[in-house]
Amino acid sequence: MAIPEFIKALRAKVGPEKLWLPGVTVIVVRDVPEGAPIWTTPAVLLVKRADTGEWTPVTGIVDPDEQPHDAAVREVKEETGLDVRIEALLGVGAVGPVTYPNGDVSSYVDTCYRAVLASERDLPRVGDDENTEVGWFEVMQLPKMDPRFRLNCADAVAQLRRPEVFRPRMGYHKRPPR
Repeated sequence: MAIPEFIKALRAKVGPEKLWLPGVTVIVVRDVPEGAPIWTTPAVLLVKRADTGEWTPVTGIVDPDEQPHDAAVREVKEETGLDVRIEALLGVGAVGPVTYPNGDVSSYVDTCYRAVLASERDLPRVGDDENTEVGWFEVMQLPKMDPRFRLNCADAVAQLRRPEVFRPRMGYHKRPPR
């Protein structure tokens, strides 16, 4: 996994202690094409992580002095080779802590966006060593994935279909409060 240089510098000072970092999640949505069968649902772009083998949306860390929406566009380009436009804010929430195989611990304040392709002609490809596969999945046929990411995908489609009533999610919760 590519560790940003600024995190390597921080780790040299604090070791594996928990870092609080800004992160982004990008749900790239491809709407149902004109004339598609009625049962067709929008598709989302997912990557299969090299470290865990799990399917996820594109995620990444915001670099120092970088705007989160710019980081989202950059991460999609790096991981899939695709150019995207950010269309909507889906939510912001705390994620973690995450303990990595080397013992490093991080928590994130994650900003989730819905994006669309800048060009429908471009095809996704694995763009770096962080992922082993990339592909489009209809939202009704998502592979097994973290519930937070399933929620993000559902939010992206809800925002696409009904932007006038959609409200960004504030916080991610493992279970609804009782």
